[in-house]
Amino acid sequence: MEIEKYDISAELEKRIFVLDGAMGTMLQQYNFSEDDFRGARFKDYPSPLKGNNDLLSLTQPEAIAEVHAKYFEAGADIVETNTFSGTTIAMADYNMEDLVYELNFESAKIAKQVAEKFTKENPEKPRFVAGSIGPTNKTASLSPDVNRPEYRAITFNELRIAYKQQVEALIDGSVDILLVETIFDTLNAKAALFAIDEVKEERHIDIPIMVSGTITDASGRTLSGQTVEAFLTSISHIPLLSVGFNCALGAEQLKPYLQRLSNETKFYISAHPNAGLPNAFGEYDESPEQMQSYIEDYLKDGLINIIGGCCGTSPAHIKAIAEVAKNYQPRLTQEFA
Repeated sequence: MEIEKYDISAELEKRIFVLDGAMGTMLQQYNFSEDDFRGARFKDYPSPLKGNNDLLSLTQPEAIAEVHAKYFEAGADIVETNTFSGTTIAMADYNMEDLVYELNFESAKIAKQVAEKFTKENPEKPRFVAGSIGPTNKTASLSPDVNRPEYRAITFNELRIAYKQQVEALIDGSVDILLVETIFDTLNAKAALFAIDEVKEERHIDIPIMVSGTITDASGRTLSGQTVEAFLTSISHIPLLSVGFNCALGAEQLKPYLQRLSNETKFYISAHPNAGLPNAFGEYDESPEQMQSYIEDYLKDGLINIIGGCCGTSPAHIKAIAEVAKNYQPRLTQEFA
């Protein structure tokens, strides 16, 4: 079932959508070696490749498809493509800038094939693919050098060009939604949104856009210093399917920021928090049941339209979230109309 034949916005008025959980957390369980990351194709590649999870869409596509399927089985309506680092900027760490189009296109195709299989099995619950557009490892607003506060490691235009390539490949691979996520620098996100707008205009298409920022700590601000309200103002100039927050915080810590967001916007609200805060070893150990109870608080207060998980979450977390989400009505946006 194609997106054109199925109005996501109309469906979001009726029910809460469930997003998937962490891809990286799931891939860690495979314990892939350097050789596994390389596969036959990159056997003699001059750079170390272990840790380049996006590359696994080319070298271990079955594993990527399996992770998507597990999240759909758990009750997810939307899975994210394995493209969090799918820009020339991020891929420069592995000297793989030339592979960016292929990485995004193939990742989208893998996710779409799995989604179509689940939709075919249950047409009453169509499944969708969100093209994951990560923040890159460079920031347009902040200097990486404390001694040179005026210095920038990347320009807006460089970001726009990189994001445009990623967006074109994701659309060519048939994603249903574009998800600009884990935003710590809103200027980076604005470059991504500018690129999306360019592609939409050039191709005479429309595609739903989700935007998800990151509140980095208890200050309630993004890394580049914006409050919830400032972040929202910065990205509200284009029509969005949803705006929300993910990463950095667990479900419990994220709630007050979602409340503030919900009070200020007509867009649908999304959240995919971590499985709690990291422990002393940098691991996430909040159980599915704990996370479910925190998220039920969101649902009782009518804060959410799209809910999923970020770091540390698994299909078990998504199953628990999906089970409770079906008992509640989505957040209403009519009062902002």
